Amino acid sequence: MAIRQIRKIGDEVLTKRAREVDKFDDRLATLLDDMVETMRHADGIGLAAPQVGILKRAVVIDVGDGVIELVNPELVAAKGEQVDIEGCLSVPGKYGEVKRPQIVIVRAQDRHGKTFEVTGEGLLARALCHEIDHLDGKLFVDKVIRFVDPEEREND
Repeated sequence: MAIRQIRKIGDEVLTKRAREVDKFDDRLATLLDDMVETMRHADGIGLAAPQVGILKRAVVIDVGDGVIELVNPELVAAKGEQVDIEGCLSVPGKYGEVKRPQIVIVRAQDRHGKTFEVTGEGLLARALCHEIDHLDGKLFVDKVIRFVDPEEREND
């Protein structure tokens, strides 16, 4: 496993749509392992492959209940609404309020190609939407309602 460089806002790779994963092999497993290590090292809760320069539809998330690996994720249902503060490892030092669904269902594949669904509520729903946006070349700053001072965020 290795810690990979996280691409920052302004890097062209973050604006491109990622390609579907069609090979479930050792290279994919290494990518997912490296993404988890990189996310943890950066103290994040989610990371998408484009954030480490790989235009593949792969995401890792850990909101405190263990790592979820999603390959070729797609949002299949969304319900409700929440507005909360988000940040991003690719946009260091910036935070803003973003509207997201309260509950989502995402269909994806695991590292072996097996299809599964995950239901996320609250923070997990937010993380799933945020990371899937990365796969479509979108950053949270594209959806911000208002930017928030970092100190305001820390006092929440």
